[in-house]
Amino acid sequence: MFNRINRKIIHVITIIVVIFVILFVSGIFILRYQVEGESNIPFTITKISIIQTVEGIENQNTGDKWNFNVNENNDIYIYLEKNSEYNKTEIIESVTIDNFNIERVNETGNSKIYKPVKDEKRMFINTAENETTEITYTGDLESNIKEQKISNQGGKIAFRYAIDNISQYISQNDEEINHSKLLKLTNIQKEDIESNISFNLTIKLKSGKIYQSEISVQIPGDEIIEEGTKGIEITDLQDIIFKRIEN
Repeated sequence: MFNRINRKIIHVITIIVVIFVILFVSGIFILRYQVEGESNIPFTITKISIIQTVEGIENQNTGDKWNFNVNENNDIYIYLEKNSEYNKTEIIESVTIDNFNIERVNETGNSKIYKPVKDEKRMFINTAENETTEITYTGDLESNIKEQKISNQGGKIAFRYAIDNISQYISQNDEEINHSKLLKLTNIQKEDIESNISFNLTIKLKSGKIYQSEISVQIPGDEIIEEGTKGIEITDLQDIIFKRIEN
């Protein structure tokens, strides 16, 4: 009887140890997935470009020679390409950008997100009807940002993050106004512009697979004040990880 009891105890301990090992290994895999995400996905982000510009919107019938509301615009382009190491054929059904979160040092002006427009001359226009909290690009044969379409094998998508009415410029004397200097002329500081903008990017494939990543982009504020326009390219994207949220 004593041996039988001992065998039962050993059996129970063995089961407990096995369960513990399974849970421990599973925990490691889950933790690793949370940190590293999918190891091999069909499409990857290869570059993010930011085009910073200054825009003066003239206020009419004020009696002033010059009266502008000043906007600071950040047009963000995301390049999505097919992963050459992924050995299966996948087709993009849609790419959605949403869940925007904006953190700023100073709250001067109004932070806005704008979608592209179909205007012949402009990609973005800062008006209420173009303001959005979500943009979906539909997979198609070719990419067309104005139509909110992306090639089903990868392409370029975009949105605008703007700080509207960051300042106001009024003058009775200037013969001409250089819009690129409006931030400097209105004594805007880099802390008024510096921002961190984060958002979700979700790739939905025709196969039913859905991948999602939270992306964070730093918006600088120094050079745009001096130069009036600034182009930034981000190619170090190691912090961007995708997780499969379906299939």
